[in-house]
Amino acid sequence: MPTPCPAWDVAALINHVVEDVQHFTASASGERWERGQARDLIGNDWLGAYRRSADELLAAWRRPGAVDRKVQLPFGEYPATWIVYQHIADIVVHGWDLATATGRSADLDPELSDVSLAWARDALRPEFRGDEASGRSFGPEVAVPDDAPAIDRLVGFFGRDPSAPLTR
Repeated sequence: MPTPCPAWDVAALINHVVEDVQHFTASASGERWERGQARDLIGNDWLGAYRRSADELLAAWRRPGAVDRKVQLPFGEYPATWIVYQHIADIVVHGWDLATATGRSADLDPELSDVSLAWARDALRPEFRGDEASGRSFGPEVAVPDDAPAIDRLVGFFGRDPSAPLTR
């Protein structure tokens, strides 16, 4: 089943989200994470794989001092809270991707979309953008009306067209 990310079907998207959660867990734990070879992290238990990863992430953030320290990212040192907001944006955008792909309501909490968009406007640099062939993490921004729902403005900023139908 296709998703708004042309390179991923639903299984690949969920696998990617689980990988992202593992990445955020490493960062929250003060470890350096490097993308490895593509591998199946979800098997036949997609929900279980996500829940296990999410539990590990929550445990990492609950450690004393986890949010009070600095983290070293490839582009500089930032407060650990920076990656908290990065993860919120990641989950909200990919939640929309999954809802859209499966024909479910993508009517997500507008406050989460607003917080994610505020973080992204500050953090998502032009050099992170490009088409899929470029290997960049984010597509070019898609123009969305200023009065559009918060989630539409967010996903447009992340390079998705909220009005485009999926090709099934």
